[in-house]
Amino acid sequence: MEKIIVQGGNRLQGKVKLHGAKNAVLPLIAASILPARGSITILEVPMLDDVKTITEMLVSLGIKAELGEDRVHIDAQTFQTTQAPYDLVRKMRASFLIMGPLLARKKHARIPLPGGCAIGSRPIDQHLKGLEAMGVQFEIEAGHIEGRVADRLHGASIYLDFPSVGATQNIMMAASLATGRTVIENAACEPEIVDLANFLNAMGANVRGAGTDEIRIDGVDFLHGTEYTVITDRIEAGTYMAAAAITRGEVFVEGAIADHLTPLIAKLREMGVQVMVSEDGILVRAEGELKPIDVKTLPYPGFPTDLQSQVMALQLTANGTSLMSETVFENRFMHVEELKRMSAHIKIDGRTAVIEGGHPLSGAQVTSTDLRAGAALILAGLVADGVTEVSGLHHVDRGYVNIVGKLQALGAKIERITSDEEVSATQHSFA
Repeated sequence: MEKIIVQGGNRLQGKVKLHGAKNAVLPLIAASILPARGSITILEVPMLDDVKTITEMLVSLGIKAELGEDRVHIDAQTFQTTQAPYDLVRKMRASFLIMGPLLARKKHARIPLPGGCAIGSRPIDQHLKGLEAMGVQFEIEAGHIEGRVADRLHGASIYLDFPSVGATQNIMMAASLATGRTVIENAACEPEIVDLANFLNAMGANVRGAGTDEIRIDGVDFLHGTEYTVITDRIEAGTYMAAAAITRGEVFVEGAIADHLTPLIAKLREMGVQVMVSEDGILVRAEGELKPIDVKTLPYPGFPTDLQSQVMALQLTANGTSLMSETVFENRFMHVEELKRMSAHIKIDGRTAVIEGGHPLSGAQVTSTDLRAGAALILAGLVADGVTEVSGLHHVDRGYVNIVGKLQALGAKIERITSDEEVSATQHSFA
């Protein structure tokens, strides 16, 4: 077993460079199934477990896909298999994003029910609803979903009951090769949606309206290869911005896009954190006492649920009572019990956490319950008295490239150890 060991008390200072966005690159890799002519090269790719998994999935279908240092090269001009293997799909929910592209290219797809972080119900009914409107017939049996298209996908008007990011992406990809026009109403508006639209258009698609709640896709007969650079990761950016604030540090987050982080910037400033925006990134500076804040997660452009746990850790260091309301996922407070092990004063009232800030945190042995919870525990460890041991690192590895190295470069006392090096928290010493 591997653990991250954190010694609290160091103020973070310096510059941290962001990687490409995991939540953007996964649909780009799935969309690389679509081109029947030429190959795809995606640049600034974060080498994360999820990226490796979805690339392996393409290879399992017979698609040529190779990961480089910071890029992936994909050639899907010829492949035969349309059935995804269970051992890969069960690892992450984003696996279901290959459904739309497979149906568009091959008129058939058979995919096991997807896995991912256990943060609540994330039904795929909106994916199926949209694809059915475009002519797909689905059968669900023995833990698999099988879709077939009699002829070719056709355009349709689709209203999403919830602005699901995954459903919006799946429908966009499928519609790019359908006949006629597809209109998605109540579409997701996230930056990752815009990035996918730009990628599809770079391959010859006709997608308009991405970034608004109505997206229009005029289908084309084929797509071609391209080279494309993925956007930087707004959640990684937000995590390091919160890390700067929680340690009362000064950190320049290189590559951070302020327009993607408007709610976080507003809340940090409300707390008394200095946030300075430039073309190259965002500088975060904090010192002294911070004010408590109330936060409610919402679909984009609201406050992102993927930053909820990290900001909750920050709220613990503000003097007074803060509230954190989670409206996106119903089971995303599992990290609260772990934070309580660190002497956090938090009470859960339905879908709202009441945080009594200003009390000292203490180092403890804690376990990451999901991807963003792991980041929150690391952030709490940065300011806790003593040493914090964070296990469950397979979650953290799904979303952060070298988080230990990046925090070390900013001055944090943090290490990653294997079971061979394992020692108790009270015994650990840093070089």
